[in-house]
Amino acid sequence: MVGTLILETSRLRLVMWNASDAGFVRKLHSTIGTTRYMSGGAPWSIEKCEERLASWFKENAQDGTTKYKLLSRDDGRFIGRAGISMHDRDANEFELGYALCEEEWGKGYATEVASALAIWFFDKGFATRFIAFTHPENFASQHVLKKIGMRPVAPRLIDGFVAPTFELGATDI
Repeated sequence: MVGTLILETSRLRLVMWNASDAGFVRKLHSTIGTTRYMSGGAPWSIEKCEERLASWFKENAQDGTTKYKLLSRDDGRFIGRAGISMHDRDANEFELGYALCEEEWGKGYATEVASALAIWFFDKGFATRFIAFTHPENFASQHVLKKIGMRPVAPRLIDGFVAPTFELGATDI
């Protein structure tokens, strides 16, 4: 069963997860390639996948937004996850994030979904700006963020490393 549709692009659909989707999260985060720039840098256990899935349901219920399941419009295949979720509740600061299955890299999906999410986020009125940060060596993701119009701001200490950080405001798009 496909989850509730959040938004569509010409090639992609973002939908809410289903409770039985931990296997998709595991598929996405089961390789060093897809986890090397993330906290811990190791493939995720099924337990961690279930915990993250539960946290996305909670975030969506609480904030109206989270990281969503990313599917192909053509054939419904699982491509990854993407969304904008609360990063710092006290500062009302939201963060863009995405991860794609390795076989989907290099097809422009990250740029397509990040750009669509920015428009969706501001149209929904969640906030007037959001941030994104990357591992210092994740140049592909930094390129995507710049491509959608995000500008570099002061780096932040995230998970023990200084993370290049970017910002986009509602008036920037």
